[in-house]
This record gives sequence, structure tokens and C-alpha cells, in this order.
Amino acid sequence: MRTTADITKDIVIRFKGDLYAVVEFQHVNPGKGSAFVRTRLKNVRSGKVVENTFKSGEEIEILDVEKKKMQFLFADATTATFMDGQSYEQVAVPKEMIGDRMGYLKEGLDAMIVLFEGNPVNIELPKKVAYKVISAAEAVRGDTSNRVTKEIELETGLTIAAPIFIKEGETVVVSTETGEYVERQSS
Repeated sequence: MRTTADITKDIVIRFKGDLYAVVEFQHVNPGKGSAFVRTRLKNVRSGKVVENTFKSGEEIEILDVEKKKMQFLFADATTATFMDGQSYEQVAVPKEMIGDRMGYLKEGLDAMIVLFEGNPVNIELPKKVAYKVISAAEAVRGDTSNRVTKEIELETGLTIAAPIFIKEGETVVVSTETGEYVERQSS
């Protein structure tokens, strides 16, 4: 058994008899009282997110999972299909497991699929991904104050806020963790 000191983002633990991926965690050491770890856990089967606080040093069961780099192929009504570039094995990941990260998936994107006993339980996207801008409103003349943004639509259908100088047809880099514009990619 491991303790709460071993908690990191994206590990899979057994909690209340089910599998949960650690989405967020924070080790807290208050001035008074004992230390604890505040976590947000996502049920890998249902996608439900719960918050739980563990006492510092409490024993937890961290599960051994396999991570495979796989390429996103396509999505249908209920699943997203990924392929292993080495063995050409395909894995169907339920869309509920991916959740709001579906907007970041584009054909050919490499992602880490987390497998437990051969079944997908989580997906880890690259921290930054480049997307083509398919729709961007024109900048308004005179609107040059600092940090002015506009909505742009990316090739996946995702809309984000970006600086006013971004134009349709350009490629931008987006953080998959925050959903924010990072930079314009040079051609």
C-alpha cells in the first residue's frame, strides 16, 4: 500500500470500491491541525467527479496502469477511436470518459491512453496542440487597448478567446489544460 504522499495528477486509485483518476490534488499543511490532501477524483467508468480529503499519511491503493501512445482516428456518436502506431491495434474510448476534452481531438493527434487490465480508463492529451483557425471575426479599428480578445473557432469546432490580430486560416497553439490561446504558430 502507498500513502497520500504518493498522490500525483492522472494516477488511478481504488476509492470506495471503484476506479478513480486523480484530476487535481493539493497537499495542505495548515498552521494548526494535521496536514491533509485535498483531491478531485474522476470515476473512470461513469465520468462523475467527486471531491475528497485524505488525511496526510493515509494509505491508498494506487493501481498499476499501462500507458500507450495512440493516434486519434475518428469519433462516432458514443466513442472516440484511437490506434496504436506500432501494432495497429484500435481502442474505442467512451466519449463520457473524455468529456469536455473532445473538442481538443483532431485527426492524427497523439494522446496517451491509460489502460487498466486492457480497458481504457483515462486519456492524457499533449499539453499544447496546434489548430487551424476556421473562423475569426475581423478586428475593430481603434480597438487596440491591452489584452483585447475575440472569439475564434478552431478546426475541431472548439471556440476560444484569442488576441484580435489572429486571422482566419492561421494556426494557433492552444493549452489543452486551460483551453487558452498560447501563441500563433509560424508557417
